[in-house]
Amino acid sequence: MIGDITAMVNSWIENFGLLSESWRVGIVVFALVFGTAAVAYLASHVIGALERKFARTNNLWDDTLLHAARKPVVAFVWLQGVYWAAEVAHRYSEAEIFKANATVLQVGFIFILVWTLLRLIKEGENILISPMKMQKPMDYTTVNAVSKLSRAVVIITAVLIAMQSLGYSISGVLAFGGVGGIAVGFAAKDLLANFFGGFIIHLDRPFKVGDWVRSPDRNIEGTVEHIGWRLTTIRTFDKRPLYVPNATFTTIAVENPSRMTNRRIYETIGIRYVDVGQMASIVADIKSMLQGHDDIDSDQTLIVNFLAFNSSSLDIMVYTFTKTTEWVRFHEVKQDVLLKISDIIEGYGAEVAFPTRTLHLPNGVRLAGEDRDEGDDQAEDAEPRRNAARGQQARGSRGDIENSGDSE
Repeated sequence: MIGDITAMVNSWIENFGLLSESWRVGIVVFALVFGTAAVAYLASHVIGALERKFARTNNLWDDTLLHAARKPVVAFVWLQGVYWAAEVAHRYSEAEIFKANATVLQVGFIFILVWTLLRLIKEGENILISPMKMQKPMDYTTVNAVSKLSRAVVIITAVLIAMQSLGYSISGVLAFGGVGGIAVGFAAKDLLANFFGGFIIHLDRPFKVGDWVRSPDRNIEGTVEHIGWRLTTIRTFDKRPLYVPNATFTTIAVENPSRMTNRRIYETIGIRYVDVGQMASIVADIKSMLQGHDDIDSDQTLIVNFLAFNSSSLDIMVYTFTKTTEWVRFHEVKQDVLLKISDIIEGYGAEVAFPTRTLHLPNGVRLAGEDRDEGDDQAEDAEPRRNAARGQQARGSRGDIENSGDSE
């Protein structure tokens, strides 16, 4: 059919005698380009109408296919229309550029096909991890890894096919890649180690994007933001990005606190020695309080016992687990538990102990400070007596003077 249309166009150009040949060729080329634009516009709107129609159905994959194919279909229409216009121009022109029409058409078709597949993979990835579209969305890390691998396969295959279309021998390219791969492997062993480290992370899944991870072997702690083929990005709690080569995770231990089932409250609380008589009752009430607490998981280990005679206190061990694993909520629960323990201790007239020391002195022994105080008291008592004696002596002297005056 395409050959018949091309023959009809060429016959019109050759036999129509109203205008010169260059004008007839220009009109045909313009008509082909204008027709291509009109068809591309119609194709875009038709696919858009189908998208809106299929969006009302429960099947998600037809929407995905239409959305992924919409722009590539428009691009294909333009590619085909421009190719026909270039073929018409090539027949009546000696320009060298038009000799590459067939090759450009093949490479362009490969590009559009790859573009469609990549868009389809991306749309499928968005569906599989979306909780709004899937009842049980898949793990983002796994889906992302499969998506990356699929895109790499599509791109490598397309490059090899395009090279074959351009006249290069694929067997020669593969042979060169095999020999050069050995040299590249030795030169980029760290890069390959990181690549396989990323593959192991995707395979074993010790953590995923969004998890809180830390390592007791390295100074690594934070939230996983991205898992690449070479680096894993971790956002530390002071909001700094930390880029860790994937090969590191094959040689260190990694903790994943995000997967803990409970958080632990482990405290040692001391009361005074004078409150030893209330120890049994205090321990029993604390244990009863924890067993009835709404935020404490009673199915986990719960221990409240008199632990030890410490130097300044009688120690009580409190060991239990909360139901929540959220960091902020955990501290709220822990605060509530500690305040209730404090109320229980105060309810028995007891007190939480703090470091104290009692000093026992034998009878008759006085501290240096006490001696100084008594001396000061005696000095203070003696001073008024001395003042009184001076006053009496003065009065006696005045009396003698007065008597002597009288006698004269």
